[in-house]
Amino acid sequence: MTQFVLPEPAFPDLDSMLSRKFGKEVANYFSGSPLNRVSFLRSDHAFLSTALRHPSTCFLLFDSLNPLAKDPSNVEYVSYKDVTPLIGDDPYSKTEEQLISEYNSTITIPQLLFLGLDERNKQGLTYNIYTGAPYFALDVTPKGTITAQAQSLIQTMQSRGLSFLEGRIQAFLPPQDAAIYAQGRALLDWNARNPFCGQCGQPTLSINGGTKRTCPPKDISSLEGAIGGNVGSTPTKRPDCATRKGISNLCFPRTDPTVIMAVVSSDGRRVLVGRQKRWSPFLYSTLAGFVEPAESVEEAVRREVWEESGVKLGRVVIHSTQPWPYPANLMIGAIAQSIPGGEGIVLEHDPELEDARWAELDEVREALRVGTSALGESAREGYKEGNLRLPAGTAIANQLLAAVVAGFVGPSPKI
Repeated sequence: MTQFVLPEPAFPDLDSMLSRKFGKEVANYFSGSPLNRVSFLRSDHAFLSTALRHPSTCFLLFDSLNPLAKDPSNVEYVSYKDVTPLIGDDPYSKTEEQLISEYNSTITIPQLLFLGLDERNKQGLTYNIYTGAPYFALDVTPKGTITAQAQSLIQTMQSRGLSFLEGRIQAFLPPQDAAIYAQGRALLDWNARNPFCGQCGQPTLSINGGTKRTCPPKDISSLEGAIGGNVGSTPTKRPDCATRKGISNLCFPRTDPTVIMAVVSSDGRRVLVGRQKRWSPFLYSTLAGFVEPAESVEEAVRREVWEESGVKLGRVVIHSTQPWPYPANLMIGAIAQSIPGGEGIVLEHDPELEDARWAELDEVREALRVGTSALGESAREGYKEGNLRLPAGTAIANQLLAAVVAGFVGPSPKI
C-alpha cells in the first residue's frame, strides 16, 4: 500500500489573525515546491549560463513528458556533464536578442527550462543576493535534428539502471520532488503544444528560461508558410505578425482553472458524491469541472453541480487549491451547501456521471479511514467490499471531504 505524504504548508506554526480565524493553511500534492522560481532572472543569460554549469545544479530529464527515475518513488537528477552532449557547452552564451535575430527554424533546439533555486542548499550558486542550487528540466525526447544525441543520452541513462516513468504520477513521489516534477512537466508540455505562432502560423522560439515563446521577425530558413521551405544563408524577413506589435507580443504558458467541490446538504448531514462509468467499482468522488470565460469561481461551482447532478447550491467558499500538471490545470477546491428543496438528483442534464448520490457523514468518514487508495491499488485493511470508496489522500477531493467531516460547515469553521 502506497504511503501518502502531503507537503507542509507555508509557515505552519505561525500565529496570525488569519490563521486564528480560518485555521491552518492546506497544501495539496504537487504544491509545496522547495524552489524559489526567481522569475525575474529568467531573461538574465549571464545568470542562466552560470547556473547551468554550477556543481550543485540538478537536471530533471523528461522523455515524452515521462521523468527519469530510479523507481516509481524516486526521480533521478543528473549533472551538467551528463546533458552537455545534447544541449552543448552553453545554450545561454548569446542574449535573447541575438538568438531571436539568428533564428533558424530548421534546427531543433533542445527544450531547456530553468525551474528555480533550492535555497536550502547554502553551498549552491550565489548570484547577487540569491543563493541556492539551480534546477533545470530538459526534454530529451528524440526529435528533429537532435534525434541521435537525444537517443544516445537516453541510452546512457538506461545503462545506469534508470528509466523514464510512464503514465501519470499520482502519490508515489515525495511531495517536494512531486512539485518539481509538476512544474517541469507542465511547462514542457506547453512548449511542445505551441511550436507555431497562433497568429501567423510561423514556428516560434522558446525564451525566458523556457517560460515564454516568441515569433521571431526573421528566419534563416526561407519559410513562406508555417511548414516547408529551404535553408537560406541569411535571415529572411517573415510576414508581419500581430504578436510583434503592441504589448501582447509573446505567448505565455496557460493554466486552466478547474473547480472541484464538496457539496454539503442544507441540513449539514450529508455530502454529494458522484462517479464516472470508467472508475473502479464503488469509487466515488466530489464533482468537478472547468471554469468558463467570464465566469466567477462561485458561479462555476453552482453551474457544474447543477449540470452534473441537478442539485442547486447556495453559499460557496474556497477551501484550497492544487496544481494538476495533466496538462496544466489549477484545481480550485471549494466547499458549498445546497439550498432547501434543491437537493433532488437529476442526471439527465449532462451525461458525464454514471451515478450521483448523497452520502451520510459517517459513511464518508469511514471511507476516508479505510476506503482510499491510489489508482489501481486495493483499499486499506478493514475495507468491506461494497462500501463507499474515495480518492487517495493526495487528491484535493480527499482534502475537501476530510474538511467537511471535520466540521468545516459547523458553527466554528476551520480549514
